[in-house]
Amino acid sequence: MDRDEFLALALRNPANATIIDELARLALPDAWLVAGCLVQTVWNVLTGRAISHGIADYDVFYFDPDTSWEAEDAVIRRLHEQLAGLDAKVEIRNQARVHLWYPGKHGLPYPPLTRSTDGIDRFLTENTQLGIRPAGGDFDVYAPHGYDDVESDRAAESGAEFFHP
Repeated sequence: MDRDEFLALALRNPANATIIDELARLALPDAWLVAGCLVQTVWNVLTGRAISHGIADYDVFYFDPDTSWEAEDAVIRRLHEQLAGLDAKVEIRNQARVHLWYPGKHGLPYPPLTRSTDGIDRFLTENTQLGIRPAGGDFDVYAPHGYDDVESDRAAESGAEFFHP
């Protein structure tokens, strides 16, 4: 699988495509649709399952140096308002703020990030370290480990699914 095939399969999920379109419209800084909603969509297409099977939520990362809760909350509210008609749970997080709340929530240190892809790199499994973002009529795809795990017969045949804890 290459970038173009991954992108085409991931965007077959109407929720993924709608979220990406809204990210382009809102022009959030360094905004990406990330992780499980992408890989699970690809697995669903490859295994003939319903397109949204096993997708608990759709994660959006962005990076804004304004680390106030008020600024992040305004973005969350605005994106939720714009996606109100979408039958999907969307989680939006400013990656510039993660180090402020992560230790209290998870009891582990979390050094500050410098961009959204730093947050993608911290997903526990390589096959979820993926992101798509709008880029001037095209898309940027972030896949630091490539696509082998995403398309592997082992993952598709096992019925693997990605869920958030």
